[in-house]
Amino acid sequence: MNMRNDTEELKEFLLLGIPQTEGLEPVLSVIFSAIYLFTLLGNLLILVAITSSSTLRTPMYFFLGLLSILDMLFPSVTCPKMLFYLSGRSRAISYEGCAAQLFFYHFLGSTEGCLYSVMAYDRFVAICHPLRYMLIMRPGVCVGLVMAAWLVGCLQATILMSLTFQLPYCGPNQVAYFFCDIPAVLPLACADSSLAQRVGSTNIGFLVLLFWFSVCASYTRIGIAILRIRSAEGKQKAFSTCSAHLTAILCAYGPVIIIYLQPTPNALVGAMVQILNNNVSPMLNSLIYSLRNKDVKRCNHSFRCL
Repeated sequence: MNMRNDTEELKEFLLLGIPQTEGLEPVLSVIFSAIYLFTLLGNLLILVAITSSSTLRTPMYFFLGLLSILDMLFPSVTCPKMLFYLSGRSRAISYEGCAAQLFFYHFLGSTEGCLYSVMAYDRFVAICHPLRYMLIMRPGVCVGLVMAAWLVGCLQATILMSLTFQLPYCGPNQVAYFFCDIPAVLPLACADSSLAQRVGSTNIGFLVLLFWFSVCASYTRIGIAILRIRSAEGKQKAFSTCSAHLTAILCAYGPVIIIYLQPTPNALVGAMVQILNNNVSPMLNSLIYSLRNKDVKRCNHSFRCL
């Protein structure tokens, strides 16, 4: 794909930052730096705990380790550049850098959404078919599911980037946002972008709903299975294996639905929700899985694992 396509005169975009936060850059820089560092450290500790402990080498923790990797990579797409210009340095981002930022944002976001569905299926098999769990979720199947998640993410990101950057951009080049995303970049196109906007929104909405329905289907079956358990202890144990994952899903899907499916977008609300999705949710995942998962918590407190 020739991404430059009649845009030889456009060399870069300017990121205007978070709407309505002029003068707050030093404070925001400190806050987001702390969140970003905590996100990296928290997810790194989970990853180290999983790879260091022989008791955590199960499909559930294999997927959790991959989620930790994604939660380190996803905020790294937007946060370093945001911190760079919040510290008073250049807000410019190259044309290719803007395209790469949009691609990896949707690639990693879609992959993570698909991984949540895979993790829900894993919990369904563990609770509804416990005796066949290791047979069904054997290593080859787990690797295949993860590869499918990466493939879905790559395909989704390629489609969205192609829709956005096949249009000519000849000025203005000021992106009224803190990173290059479809709703902020498309209005700058020198041609009609309505088709790209509709197709992009439909594509994102369809994928989010597909992931959401797959999660709901798995947890509906899980809920029915839990209700059939007679002992209160058995119900509590089954629920505890799913509570952290359910909490993480709500933190992930809520912002995405608000951002892309709101009928009358508000710039400030959209930016705050996007920050929650980009930076806060990956940090919360490390807290959720560390505090609510006894095995991970035990390993994180063990010098043997750390």
